[in-house]
Amino acid sequence: MSNHTITVYGIPNCSTVKKARTWLDEQGVAYQFHDFKKAGVPQSHVPTWIAQATWEKLVNRQGTTWRKLDAAVQQSVTDAASATQLMLDNPSVIKRPVVEWADGSVTVGFDEAAWSKKTS
Repeated sequence: MSNHTITVYGIPNCSTVKKARTWLDEQGVAYQFHDFKKAGVPQSHVPTWIAQATWEKLVNRQGTTWRKLDAAVQQSVTDAASATQLMLDNPSVIKRPVVEWADGSVTVGFDEAAWSKKTS
């Protein structure tokens, strides 16, 4: 493992983020939490997220934020560039949590089995 720390990106009141943070705490895994609401989306990180997780996976089309968007805005999200702009403008549309792991990899969402492998 490198000396990078684990960073969890999300919104504190998101139920999946709460589950993920609780799981990390229970495993004794140290991590930093980046709150999209307070600190915004780190624009320089988005290309890496898209490269590793795909923009289709990052944009949460099942969420309330997506459903509230104008249909024209929804239809305009067709590639990495348009998805990046949408995520920067509407952080709540990002599927959460986005995690940057110590090994440099990026995951989206909470998967206990996959996370167990990452933290062991």
